Amino acid sequence: MSRIKTDICILGAGSGGLSVAAGASQMGADVVLLEGHKMGGDCLNYGCVPSKALIAAGKQAHAMRHQTPFGVTPVDPDVNYAQAKDHVHDVIATIEPVDSQERFEGFGVNVIREFGEFISPTEVKAGDTIIEARRFVIATGSGPFVPPIPGIDKTTHYTNENIFDLRERPDHLIVIGGAPMGMEMAQAHRRLGSQFTVIEGAKAMGKDDPEMAAVVLERLREEGIEIIEGEQASEVSEKDGKITVTTSGGSYTGSHLLMAVGRKVNIDKLNLEAAGVEYDRSGVKVGADLKSTNKKVYAIGDAAGGLQFTHVAGYHAGIVIRSALFGLPAKAKTSHIPWATYTDPELAQVGLTEAQAKKEHGINLEVVRFPYHENDRAIAEGKTTGLIKVMVVKGKPVGASIAGAMAGELIGMWAMAIANGLKMSAIANTVLPYPTIAEINKRAAGAYFSPRLFESDKVKKIVGFVQRFLP
Repeated sequence: MSRIKTDICILGAGSGGLSVAAGASQMGADVVLLEGHKMGGDCLNYGCVPSKALIAAGKQAHAMRHQTPFGVTPVDPDVNYAQAKDHVHDVIATIEPVDSQERFEGFGVNVIREFGEFISPTEVKAGDTIIEARRFVIATGSGPFVPPIPGIDKTTHYTNENIFDLRERPDHLIVIGGAPMGMEMAQAHRRLGSQFTVIEGAKAMGKDDPEMAAVVLERLREEGIEIIEGEQASEVSEKDGKITVTTSGGSYTGSHLLMAVGRKVNIDKLNLEAAGVEYDRSGVKVGADLKSTNKKVYAIGDAAGGLQFTHVAGYHAGIVIRSALFGLPAKAKTSHIPWATYTDPELAQVGLTEAQAKKEHGINLEVVRFPYHENDRAIAEGKTTGLIKVMVVKGKPVGASIAGAMAGELIGMWAMAIANGLKMSAIANTVLPYPTIAEINKRAAGAYFSPRLFESDKVKKIVGFVQRFLP
């Protein structure tokens, strides 16, 4: 058994762990990185990257079928599902070197390809190596949660960890779970030629603003996706190559089953008790400084039990670097964290939803809206479905919701505004190139000021007075 002493030991080589490792090592810290599975974690191998690659394939097929408004004859594409999956894996392979062991060893990181477990508050065992560190960072991420539905253990089913290895196009894919991942996969597969049924026990996309979710769900239904809401799966079974999901409202039969009901944090193997680290089913219990009950142990990303997004893990990495390397006070916030669902149309959110803002700010809240169908670029490209709405309190945005084309790109301006405490005037004063979809943001800001300028008797009196004396 060998022994290593180091400044920082990171458990998990996903987005958050790699960000801490790269930053800390290049700033002079001695870093050990532990990973018992794939470098790059869930995002690169099973999540964000492969799903967006498959969505891109589906988008191409959909575009070929719907070209009439542009004077181009639509065609029914010959979809090769296996080649679409080749595209997915080519994308992963292209990005892999960025997250590779070799690259991080080039930064000076000691990469050990073993799972780690705590054996004391200051020690972790990984294979035949014991690592003693001044600070630890738990960045183990999360994996798919498969609920104990009767029959699930006897039924062939997929999760995000193996659906991208499926080479034969499903005839009829059933997904249990109406969260973003399920909806993204539903639309991608439908556009690639599969029938698709979504079964959700509550409301589909229930964590999003209902007005915005409705825009997306309407489009999905128009494309032929069956969305069942308010029905809990009570049993699943497989017979003669067919899978049946029985719910409180009926039975649904398809060829394949995808489980997308949520995530569970990967902390079971860490032996956190030995480290004096408290946790629950949501993850490691941490404060705003991301420190656990053992102040030498941080938790970031999904393992910290908060928002489960790759960019949150990267944000957390910056907090840890400021704290662990420089001893500076640093706390994580959530008010400026955006997220997006990459359906067509996309749905994006940052800060408070309308309902949350009403509850928190009451009569001080103003909600401004601007529709896509009044944006010239959206009209030119036939992407007029959707809207933006911004929640404003005392001249500052406290939340923004966007449903429509490029929502994931557009939300960045509002994330910046909220993060930096900018006023609506900062958005309104920004000059954007014409014609762009991004002008939707500026027009929303303009919608906030319009009543104050064009419907104000006071303003009209001032203008009238000034005009009397101007030469």
